[in-house]
Amino acid sequence: MAVRSTPRLNFFKTWAAAMLAIVAGGCATTGAPSGVKADMAGIATGFLTKTMDVNGTPRPYVVYVPREYDPEKPWPLVVFLHGRGERGDDGLQQSDVGIGHAIRKNPERFPCIVVMPQCPDTAYWNKFNDDITMSITETMRDYNIDEDRVLLTGLSMGGYGTWVYGADHIETFAALMPICGGGRPADGPKLANIPIWAFHGDADETVNISESQKMIDAVKKAGGKPKFTVYKGVGHNSWDDAYGDPKAISWLLSQRR
Repeated sequence: MAVRSTPRLNFFKTWAAAMLAIVAGGCATTGAPSGVKADMAGIATGFLTKTMDVNGTPRPYVVYVPREYDPEKPWPLVVFLHGRGERGDDGLQQSDVGIGHAIRKNPERFPCIVVMPQCPDTAYWNKFNDDITMSITETMRDYNIDEDRVLLTGLSMGGYGTWVYGADHIETFAALMPICGGGRPADGPKLANIPIWAFHGDADETVNISESQKMIDAVKKAGGKPKFTVYKGVGHNSWDDAYGDPKAISWLLSQRR
């Protein structure tokens, strides 16, 4: 005999469905750092640890989803490349230095999705381009991303990665924001037509400021108009100043292909 639907039964069906959605959303974020939240639709926000398959090898990455994320509208995507000190396979360190640190201090400045792949120990970004590409692909699949507002930034080793990967995948990005890194001056013509804002401390003893200056000069020689901010008396850690500058972040997020 069929069970007749009643208002009370419909209420419990609706309540059960809502609880299931929350539980399903929570399962997707198992192992994520503290601060992850899920709304009634089961959309997790905060710093989410994820795993992707790169040529048959599982690789960790982190995606930051702002609390205000609305899947009904497209969002800018910032791709962040960490430095040498954050290499590994824990899927966590790269979210605690650089842009992740700045987000935790001032989340209101970052109305965007941020993806943070992690380079393995003893390796460099030039050998792990597939990790960067796959992290972008996975994030664009999972979230509503504005393809005309994909931005690339990185610090130190990731600053080099920003110059090099950005030049090799110039069609993907709306702007580049390299910090205390260098690149290939021969890429000047490739980079001439994309907005660039570079940052470096003039007291940097790890990566000499000349590395950034060579790239700025090469882009200018090719007809580009890159911005270059030099922090007087600042050593290698110029990223806290750069990512902590609301004008720099606003500039980055305002760029469009």
